[in-house]
Amino acid sequence: MNKTHRLCLVLGDQLSFELASLKQLDSERDTVLLVEVMEEASHVPHHPQKITLIFSAMRHFAKALQQRGIRVQYVTLDDPQNSGSVPGELRRWQSLLQPDELHLTECGDWRLEQSLKDCGLAIQWHTDTRFYCTRLEFASWAEGKKQLRMEFFYREMRRKSGLLLNGDGSPVGGAWNFDAENRKALPKGVRAPSPIRFSADAITLDVLALVAKNFSSHYGALDTFDYPVTHADAQALWDYFLDWGLAAFGDYQDAMASDEPFLFHARISAALNIGLLDLRQLCSDVEDAYWSHRIPLNAAEGFIRQLIGWREYVRGVYWLKMPDYAGGNLFGNSRPLPPFYWTGDTKMNCMGQAIGQSLKHAYAHHIQRLMVTGNFALLAGIAPSQICDWYLAIYMDAFDWVELPNTLGMVMHADGGYLGSKPYCASGQYIKRMSDYCRNCAYKVTESTTDDACPFNSLYWHFLMRHGDLLRSNQRIGMVYKNLDRMTEPKQQALWERGQKLLAKLDAGESF
Repeated sequence: MNKTHRLCLVLGDQLSFELASLKQLDSERDTVLLVEVMEEASHVPHHPQKITLIFSAMRHFAKALQQRGIRVQYVTLDDPQNSGSVPGELRRWQSLLQPDELHLTECGDWRLEQSLKDCGLAIQWHTDTRFYCTRLEFASWAEGKKQLRMEFFYREMRRKSGLLLNGDGSPVGGAWNFDAENRKALPKGVRAPSPIRFSADAITLDVLALVAKNFSSHYGALDTFDYPVTHADAQALWDYFLDWGLAAFGDYQDAMASDEPFLFHARISAALNIGLLDLRQLCSDVEDAYWSHRIPLNAAEGFIRQLIGWREYVRGVYWLKMPDYAGGNLFGNSRPLPPFYWTGDTKMNCMGQAIGQSLKHAYAHHIQRLMVTGNFALLAGIAPSQICDWYLAIYMDAFDWVELPNTLGMVMHADGGYLGSKPYCASGQYIKRMSDYCRNCAYKVTESTTDDACPFNSLYWHFLMRHGDLLRSNQRIGMVYKNLDRMTEPKQQALWERGQKLLAKLDAGESF
């Protein structure tokens, strides 16, 4: 083997042929390194399907690189020489190959990037061009602003990308945001398309056996794994959504339904986040579908907003504010995460549905995460670090840059309102309006203080009562406090006592 000029380390969430650090790769002199390491697979108890997705996609990517004539060094988890960490493997292969240069694209995790910067090697870092907005561009946009708002950032991204704009630069349809048209509950009789599934090939079967052997203590099913692990299969998943899901996505993206884990959602976030799909191509496809009259504007704008608005915004906040951001805890929460988050063993049907499908598929859509499992954690005063670790562990698409701001900032409002202007707290009435979960629940969503009352109802008011000093001045939630103040004192007391009983049950380790 010729002496290596460049050693390019590619991480498990960087499986793109267009990765910045792979540009100008010399197939005669350069080597690409991919490593499966225990530290990344177990620093939180990642869902077995998530580990399977990443390891299998890495192996398929390595094979595809080799078929393109590129030299690849691939380290499997069970390699006896495996040091167990990414920095350890980079040091080991630097010593073995003696490359002239080490190349690496920016990480998606501050912890990992910092460990690589501290590992004593001279690394040439590359900007991650898979995103529209670089870290420096976001920092420049945020500079001098006391409070950031995604809506204004999103407009900048629309202008930069040129997506859904008229010739004069104004937004198509006369508005930048059609979020108000994205909140319909699923009507009776409307059926979602059957999800497309992908069979395991020999590579994936080997990974499934490896994961079953090494991660049996991690929560989550393994036998239901059916995600795409190649660029071609990820493209097939995307094409299926374009044909069968996107037109209704705009109307029903916030809807929830019993035993319908996917509805009209694309399920492409995991493939996108690890590099199997290209952000710009996705946006172009959605825009083309709108201009060719295949989908309505609220579907096109709503989907593009998720991609170049919210997704890019949370990444920007993450890299702007880390590492201090991870310690945010506005409400001073200290309650541990209830055990039923890991089992789904609860009589609350909405929680059982959302947690159950998360354990089965490593998936839940954004409203299930924000307004069911997240809402409960907020109302119950769960320690932000514990619910953040749960989201990072349980979801297929969860990487620190996207999970942490969404959970700590949007779900838990633990950053004091930096990411979002208000806490997304709600009673059971929201869940009733957006789903059919309440129909088959042991609790009554119409009650607030009785023993069989929906826990969300009293916990909602209990949360507002105990944090009034922090929230009454919030303009977006102030009206709710006027409703609270109009309640009789006995009503307020009954809500408080019911909330206290529920929290005491959590403290005793009981489910309800």
